[in-house]
Amino acid sequence: MHLVISAGDTYAFDPRTPRADALAYWFQPDAHTFVAENDGLTVGTYVLKPNQPGLGSHVANAAFMVSPGARGLGVGRRMGEHGLAEARRLGFLSMQFNFVVSTNDRAVRLWKQLGFDTVGTLPGAFRHPRLGRVDAYVMFRHLGDA
Repeated sequence: MHLVISAGDTYAFDPRTPRADALAYWFQPDAHTFVAENDGLTVGTYVLKPNQPGLGSHVANAAFMVSPGARGLGVGRRMGEHGLAEARRLGFLSMQFNFVVSTNDRAVRLWKQLGFDTVGTLPGAFRHPRLGRVDAYVMFRHLGDA
């Protein structure tokens, strides 16, 4: 998590987020947390949870991180596919990403390939460390009847 967050270019977390705070977010109540391993090394992780409580709890939300050294190896795709299957298994009817940084080309491309549509653009919502203010997307897809 630290390697991904510290770059400051794909997550809204402050790059100086204390470890305890990052872990508390990733392992919050009502969340399902997964890791991807390769040869005994953690190469990715994701968290799956309801996007909203109560009457919005049928919509899943997820956040994914791939270790920089494992990018381009298909880890994100496998976790994304696993996450969609788990969301269905848990009874979610759709999945929504609330804040996909528009310049995170790999993530945007992957989510589109996995059937997500961009349903909203948040103009200048992300403070990119090199590019300044860039857009963030809200991405959504139906999962069908679970």
